[in-house]
Amino acid sequence: MIENKDFENLNYSESPLERGEYEDCRFTNCDFVNADLSNISFTDCLFTDCHFSLTKIDYTILNDVSFSNCKLLGVHFNNCDDLFLSVSFDNCNLELSVFYNLTLKKTLFKDCNLTGVDFSETNLTGSTFQNCNLKNALFQNTILERANLKTAYNISLDPENNRMKHAKFSKENVSGLLGKYQINIS
Repeated sequence: MIENKDFENLNYSESPLERGEYEDCRFTNCDFVNADLSNISFTDCLFTDCHFSLTKIDYTILNDVSFSNCKLLGVHFNNCDDLFLSVSFDNCNLELSVFYNLTLKKTLFKDCNLTGVDFSETNLTGSTFQNCNLKNALFQNTILERANLKTAYNISLDPENNRMKHAKFSKENVSGLLGKYQINIS
């Protein structure tokens, strides 16, 4: 087990991260583009200013992991180990990433680009989307009960195909719930 260690300015696209369990570690300005992080465990870890585009995370454990100012383009979070899955994202670009069929209760997405992200069949109960761009994000059979989307924008989802009891929306973004009816709101 690797504990309480700082990793800075490393390129894991060229030389792979050692397989193992990482606990209470900090990764800063590291490159994981096209890297294979499969079967690695991260617990209480922080990733800051890292680049994860197309990173492979099959059976990876992400337990209480925070991402800040990271690019996570096209990452298939649905392939990681979902038993202890607990993540948060602050000022991250998650464009075209996949969270299909995961349980992400009370997850924080703050100031994130979630363009084209797949949240189909995901349980997002109590999650917060603070100032997030949800352009072309896919919500199908998604559980958004008690989710806070008040400051999210570019929302387009069908209330009839998602569970949204007690979800919070602003007056400005509620029109994204009516798109299928092709009505004009002004």
